[in-house]
Amino acid sequence: MRLNSGHMPWEATFKNRPVYPSLEEDVSCDCLIVGGGMGGAMMAYRLSLSGASAVLIDKRDIAGGSSHANTGLLQIANDKSLTACINTFGEANGVLFYKLCREALDNILDLPGKLDIEARIIPRSSLLYASTPEDVPLLRQEHETLTAHGFHSEFWDADKVGAHYSFSKPAALYSKGDAETNPFRMVHSLIDKAHSGGVRIYEHTRAVRYEYHAEGVTCYTDRGRIFAKKVVFAMGYETQEMKKDRGAELINTYAIKTRPLAKLPKWHERSLIWETARPYLYFRTTPDNCIIAGGKDEQLTDPERREVRVLSQCRRLLEEVEALFPEAKGVEAEYAWGALFGTTRDGLPFIGPHPDYPHCYFIEGYGGNGTVYSMIAAELLADTLAGRRRPELELFSLTRSTKPSPAPAVEA
Repeated sequence: MRLNSGHMPWEATFKNRPVYPSLEEDVSCDCLIVGGGMGGAMMAYRLSLSGASAVLIDKRDIAGGSSHANTGLLQIANDKSLTACINTFGEANGVLFYKLCREALDNILDLPGKLDIEARIIPRSSLLYASTPEDVPLLRQEHETLTAHGFHSEFWDADKVGAHYSFSKPAALYSKGDAETNPFRMVHSLIDKAHSGGVRIYEHTRAVRYEYHAEGVTCYTDRGRIFAKKVVFAMGYETQEMKKDRGAELINTYAIKTRPLAKLPKWHERSLIWETARPYLYFRTTPDNCIIAGGKDEQLTDPERREVRVLSQCRRLLEEVEALFPEAKGVEAEYAWGALFGTTRDGLPFIGPHPDYPHCYFIEGYGGNGTVYSMIAAELLADTLAGRRRPELELFSLTRSTKPSPAPAVEA
């Protein structure tokens, strides 16, 4: 599956990345992780903390798949609002989901002091603006829901938005506790730390087939076998080639990174910016005064057509940047790319076991908050593999119904 098209910026920021060998022999482990993107990196790092015997393989370079196209926005809020989550899943489950996202964000913000390679994880606030006046009541309701359940939220009217930004919108929610990152460096920093903690890492190692046994799984690769008691599949959107999830949908999305600006426009606290419209636009800055913009999602097409669409869609993204920030008029896009992007119909990721794959677990962090979902998955699955029951996994079941259900009994 061809995941990305165009020219992506992150590899240029980390030219001397660690490299790892290909697997050339038979090995055994307690846990095999398939996939060296954000999900696999989080899982490997978390297992290394417990001293578990683990192996990670990737058929490409580490971070060479969808993580290479990640735009690095990390938020507590989701594509699906807390109000909508409560309406769909019930109050207890909706609030639990948002609390898990907040806990995951806190864990991510705690990473930099624990990693040997700088991951460039930077705390940020977020602005969610009303795309139209008709969206203002929904924003106000979401503000009331968030604050009622202990989440930080400020409701800003049009005047306050205009006082803090180059643009004005009918209303907005301003929230704290989010972050931005360089996803390429973040994946490498996590895997580097996992490797130093004993996890065996193999690049350019393709899993050819699997055999499932009573005692575990045998993974056959190009040039060796891996005997694992458990397997965690962290293959991102390519999981849909292995098994088709009924509630998953793959689309195309696009992004640009501008050339550095001599001076950033009026942009309060360099916040992350997004909107209520669906599909939505989003914007962030970088430490070297570039602007990243993304969106213009559209139905999945073949990779060759996406390659052509990169130019036109990214030109439209540049126009959106100039419309919001007139001071940036004339800025050029140094990087422009398109990528495969996965969503789910109910707005939750898929995390956990599947009845057709014994001894296996899946990390499918589909949605705009994939890095945060990967941290949630790593925590839940690492505990599960260690024998601790995590009933929160019921929220993310691969065979779930979207009907509201009682909240899982969460252990203290």
